Amino acid sequence: MAPKSLASRKLIIIAIFVAVAFVYIGRLFYLQIIDGSYKLSADNNVLRFVTQYPARGLIYDRNGKLLVYNEAVYDLMVVPRLVKELDTAEFCRLLGITVVQYKENLQKAKKYSYYKPSPFEKQISKETYGYLEEKMFRYPGFYVQKRTLRKYPTPLGAHLLGYIGEVNQNTIDKDPYYKSGDYIGISGIEKSYEEVLRGTKGIEIRMVDVHNREVGSYKDGLYDTLAVMGSDLYLTIDAELQEYGEKLMQGKMGSVVAIEPATGEILAFLSSPGYDPNLLVGRVRGKNFTELSNDPVKPLLNRAMMGQYPPGSTFKMVNDLVGLQEGVITPLTRFTCQGTGSSPIRCTHSHQTPLDVYAAIQQSCNPFHWQVYRNTLNNAGRKNFRDNYVAWRNHVMSMGFGHKLGTDMLFELSGSIPSADKFDAIYGAGRWNAMTVRSLSIGQGEILVTPLQLANSAAVMANRGFYVVPHVVKAIGDNHDMGDKFQKITSSIAKEHFEVVVEGMRQVTTMGTGRRYQVPDVVMCGKTGTAENPHGKDHSLFMAFAPADKPVIAIAVIVENAGFGATWALPIASLMIEKYINREVTRTELEERMITSKLY
Repeated sequence: MAPKSLASRKLIIIAIFVAVAFVYIGRLFYLQIIDGSYKLSADNNVLRFVTQYPARGLIYDRNGKLLVYNEAVYDLMVVPRLVKELDTAEFCRLLGITVVQYKENLQKAKKYSYYKPSPFEKQISKETYGYLEEKMFRYPGFYVQKRTLRKYPTPLGAHLLGYIGEVNQNTIDKDPYYKSGDYIGISGIEKSYEEVLRGTKGIEIRMVDVHNREVGSYKDGLYDTLAVMGSDLYLTIDAELQEYGEKLMQGKMGSVVAIEPATGEILAFLSSPGYDPNLLVGRVRGKNFTELSNDPVKPLLNRAMMGQYPPGSTFKMVNDLVGLQEGVITPLTRFTCQGTGSSPIRCTHSHQTPLDVYAAIQQSCNPFHWQVYRNTLNNAGRKNFRDNYVAWRNHVMSMGFGHKLGTDMLFELSGSIPSADKFDAIYGAGRWNAMTVRSLSIGQGEILVTPLQLANSAAVMANRGFYVVPHVVKAIGDNHDMGDKFQKITSSIAKEHFEVVVEGMRQVTTMGTGRRYQVPDVVMCGKTGTAENPHGKDHSLFMAFAPADKPVIAIAVIVENAGFGATWALPIASLMIEKYINREVTRTELEERMITSKLY
């Protein structure tokens, strides 16, 4: 081969090696001088990655009153591998913990990770942080991370608002947003609107010297991200009415739910006994939660939508509506309280007889409503009794009973309107009839309703046949109105039949059991109920709406183990209606009696 050809090949090979060398040199120059991301990874031992936790969204009532805000607290974080010898006694004194607690906390952190930060002592107050901040350089491996906790300027609506707590491992595994030590909504609005309220976390990268002192942000914050605060919530709740209801129900077990009929907006939502929501905030939360959980009156139980009760006489209009719709009665139909036709259910009141539907509602006549129910189930217009029962149940459920209403709060129970299949299982197919299930005619037996459902039924009456799914959030942020999110549900009962039972409800409050508690200058339509309770004294119930012609509030009150509906539930509901419509209460003697009376 010619020397010239060999020289040419040699130059080509050298050129290739030189080119490759230049590529490597260029890449190294880019990685080491221009691109700082690898430098960032290599410098982990002198950089501190601090999560910037967003403040949760604020919560306001329908009138703009602040119900929930945030207050700063601090978590003391630790990276176990960086911890050096320190004055343990002084450190524990600053934190208000024992040496034993110090060792336990450090051991727990080591089990989590020897290299990653984790909380050593949570929710340090501003005062403690003030003492600690200037001495942090003495404690290598430790640093402080800012957090916020919920505060309640007025201690109301605990079951409605809910509370937050530390996230569990199950949630961490399901949702990558959450890390150990994060907080999450556990109940109430805090849980059902968690993704709206929580905001978005940020990250801040800080440089730390060998003495555990921060010396500035890394690359002037080039890689930092800002936390984004959660969205504010504007509730449908009227805080003034809510607070008033809680005063009236103190010393009593039960619930009050009030709804604006036209919109389904919940105006008041309370369960009694309640608790101060501030008790489940901060370092005292665990102790207080245990005490509340062990309290025999169950203050943590949300009776408003998890309590299930027989509706008693408040259910009688529902049977009348089905009877009217099915054509087994008319507004002029009369039934007597006496004779074999009314047996075996007897009347508990002394009144004239026979009665039409208006007077039967006013007088709460048991035999009348039993005969309406019996005629509905024995209606010859269908093939058999079982079909009639299924039709009856479908009508009842169309008015919001026997199923979850779909409210924007979690853990709602469905109540119970028993199915034909259930009675087939109990008695055998074809072996039960109207007499077998006669208790349902007066709201007893297997029927169960929640206070939320009972208030919603009052809204159905007020609207003459429909309801909007009850809800507690009116708007998210400044622009997101929730008004069109919740469905309007129309019952299977014709509007003209509602006019009949509404007139009967008006007569209850003007001539019947509710006449003693008429609201000044307001015509109220309502129905009392006394529900049998196999575990003790009867429950006191009342449902109503007002004013009669242009309703702005529908309400249900249940007072457990309190006897007649007219004794406790009715006056409480009447006072709340007066408070909401007139914004003041003139019946001060009645108000004082309700507030000061203790039933447990």
